[in-house]
Amino acid sequence: MRFSLLKNKYNALLRKLFIHPKMRNELKNKGMTVIASNCNGAFILHDLAQPFNSPFVNLYLEPKDFIRYLQRIEHYQQQTLQFVTQSPYPIAYLDDIKIHFMHYANTQQAQEKWQQRSQRIDLENLFIIMTDRDGCTEQDLNAFDALPYPNKVVFTHKPYPAIPSAFYIQGFEQQDCVGDLFAYSGWSGKRYYDQFDYLAWFNQHKNEKRSSH
Repeated sequence: MRFSLLKNKYNALLRKLFIHPKMRNELKNKGMTVIASNCNGAFILHDLAQPFNSPFVNLYLEPKDFIRYLQRIEHYQQQTLQFVTQSPYPIAYLDDIKIHFMHYANTQQAQEKWQQRSQRIDLENLFIIMTDRDGCTEQDLNAFDALPYPNKVVFTHKPYPAIPSAFYIQGFEQQDCVGDLFAYSGWSGKRYYDQFDYLAWFNQHKNEKRSSH
C-alpha cells in the first residue's frame, strides 16, 4: 500500500511539473466537447485544463446505451432525466438509456450539472471516447465504429485491425477489457491512456478547420 501511494505521488508530481504544462502549451483546439462513456474524458480534459463542455463527466453508461445516445443526440438532448434511485449513487433514465452518476452526491447535483453542461455541447467540435468495458461486445465495437462522427475512438485491451476507431491500449492483455486507464502505467508520470496521442487528435480538428477557410 505504501509503495503504491509513493508511486502515485511521484507520478502526480512529474505530471504536474512537466507533462501538464507542455500539453497545455501545445493544445491549439481549445473548448472542444468530449463525450465519453466513463471518466477518461474528464481526466483528459483536466490534464489539458479545459472546461467540461459536455454532461458526460463523473458518470458512466454501458456501451449499448452510450451508442444509442450517440445515434440520436438531438433526440436525447430534448429529454428529461428521470431518477430511479440515489443509493449508492444517483441513477437516472434519459428516455430509454440508463446513466450511472457514480461520482455525484445526490440527484439534485447530478440534475444541475447535467443541465448546465448539456447547454455547452458543441457538435462542430466534438470528440467521442468509449472503452471496451462494462460488457462491451465486438458487436458494440462495430456499432460504435459505424457512428457518423469523424473524431471517435474506443480504447480496447487487444488489437482490432478491422475496426478503424479501435485503439489498442497495452497492459491489459490478460483481462477481458481495459482497466483503469487513468492509472499510472510506470514511473514516468504517464497514464495508460497517454498511449493514445489525444493532443494531436484534438489539434488535428483545429488544423482541418483552418485549412477549410
